[in-house]
Parts: sequence; structure tokens; C-alpha cells
Amino acid sequence: MYVFWIVIVLVAGLLAYIRLAPHNVMRWHHAAETRAPLGETALDGGFIWREDVGANGPERLARLDGIIRRTPNTQVLAGSVDDGQVTYVTRTRWIGFPDYTTVTLDDGILEVYGRLRFGRSDMGVNGKRIRGWIDQL
Repeated sequence: MYVFWIVIVLVAGLLAYIRLAPHNVMRWHHAAETRAPLGETALDGGFIWREDVGANGPERLARLDGIIRRTPNTQVLAGSVDDGQVTYVTRTRWIGFPDYTTVTLDDGILEVYGRLRFGRSDMGVNGKRIRGWIDQL
């Protein structure tokens, strides 16, 4: 019976940590280290989408920011449209796993870089979310 309660306490502690762990802005607020080609690039635990937007970059970034901000369970972690880089945290509904998405506009290239914080695979969640945002543009 004690083992049961120990397991319950450990699981509750793990879930609380996932939900309440502080965000390290310096670790998450950056563009992808990999210079992916234009289009889609699937990663282990993440996804990158890049588009050459040319002079329309600031307008597209602002529209994308509005779309992302309306996504349930999503909040801005750091940055702004005026900075040309914004990082968002989107949490899963049930457990609250955080996924980080950084949108960067640099030299006419709009990059959306989504990745998970915990685990090794996001089971395609970041790619699906990013494609949904891009489709709304």
C-alpha cells in the first residue's frame, strides 16, 4: 500500500513540475541553429518552416503573430514583432507539456521554429500546429 502512495506522490510531483517549471528565456528565445532550406523541415522533437517573404516580411510577421496569439493555451515568452523575433509557449491541454515556437524575420526570410521541452518526440504536434498557422496566413 505504501508503494501505491509513493507512486501517486511521484507522478503528482512530475506533473506539477511539467506544469510549473520556470522558462529559461535564454535557452528558448532563439532562431534554429540549423539553417534549414525553404519549406518544411521535420526534426526530432521539432519542426522548421521557412519562407522567403521579401519586402512583405513585417506584414506577414505581424499577421502570423496575431494568429499565434489566438491559439488556445499559447502565450508570448519573449520578443516582439518590432524586434523581428517572438517566442511563444503552447501547452498541451491535459498535462501541460510546453512546446516552444520562435518566429524570426531575418533578411526577408520568415522562419517558424517549433520544438518540445520534455521528451524525444513530439509525435508531429509542432509540425501540425505550425502548418495550421501557415494555412491561416
